[in-house]
Amino acid sequence: MQRLLKPFVLILLLFLPSTLDASGAYPYRMPEGEGIDREALTVIGAMRTYRIGQKDTMLDIARAFDLGYQELMLLHPEIDPWLPPVGKDIVIPTFWVLPLYRGEGIVINVPELRLYLYMPRIGLVKTYPIGIGVEDWPTPFGRFRVLEKEVNPTWDIPPSLREKYGGLTSIPPGPGNPLGRYWIRLSNTVYGIHGTNSPWGIGRLVSHGCIRLYPEDIEKLFPLVKVGTPVLILYEPVKYGFREGRIYVEVHPDIYRRIPDLVAYGLDRAISLGLMERIDLLLLLKALKEKKGVPLDVTKEKVRTGSVRPSARRTQPLP
Repeated sequence: MQRLLKPFVLILLLFLPSTLDASGAYPYRMPEGEGIDREALTVIGAMRTYRIGQKDTMLDIARAFDLGYQELMLLHPEIDPWLPPVGKDIVIPTFWVLPLYRGEGIVINVPELRLYLYMPRIGLVKTYPIGIGVEDWPTPFGRFRVLEKEVNPTWDIPPSLREKYGGLTSIPPGPGNPLGRYWIRLSNTVYGIHGTNSPWGIGRLVSHGCIRLYPEDIEKLFPLVKVGTPVLILYEPVKYGFREGRIYVEVHPDIYRRIPDLVAYGLDRAISLGLMERIDLLLLLKALKEKKGVPLDVTKEKVRTGSVRPSARRTQPLP
């Protein structure tokens, strides 16, 4: 009996959300076919509120709720991140539209600075905030696999960065190592997913292309990822999702300046997914212009009775 209980307890510890952060697992279901799938569930989490305490900074609050810096500040740009107003109630955006993905493994959406771990066999997804590459050293896009995993890695410093580190060629494991305690290397690159010795960089453009996680998050992710796990790195500043038959959009700034017209891009994606007939255009345009980074319900309230026909066919299949 005890042997049976141990794996069950481990699953509970890994997947149940804690009281504050959003690092638990969420149920999800990808849409089938084109247009609206009323059974689809690709919007996870919920908005919360928090009253700022005496010693809080916005960076502390973001980390406590397992958010990145940008996620919180997009909603509260008027607040001083180091001296937020004590006693003020603020919205906490632990609420996301999932990237549309049918496979298993890791999906990283660069513009939102967030990583998703899809586990379709059990119908759950986990998500973590990340730090990514600066504009001059962007995080790469494409399909990869986990090539190797290492605990307490040594960082071999690239030649281009050695002057910055006083001529050192490597940094051994320990508190001074920028990789933190865990390293997950991606195939066909020198890049990887790892921890950090500077957690305040999560939710920012801080690295030379690698993907950084909070130390507590990489510790949770590491045992769930096997060598060979697929990794898809996307650039999708506009995502559409479904919950209880309604359509949501989540819009992020074009951080790498890859999209000439974000409004046109967002409209094109809605058309390609066959959603325009069910979307309130004014609400969608407002979301595309504001770029708040949280899911917004853009469902058109008045539609024809009977079956809903998509206005266009999806141009390409889900990854």
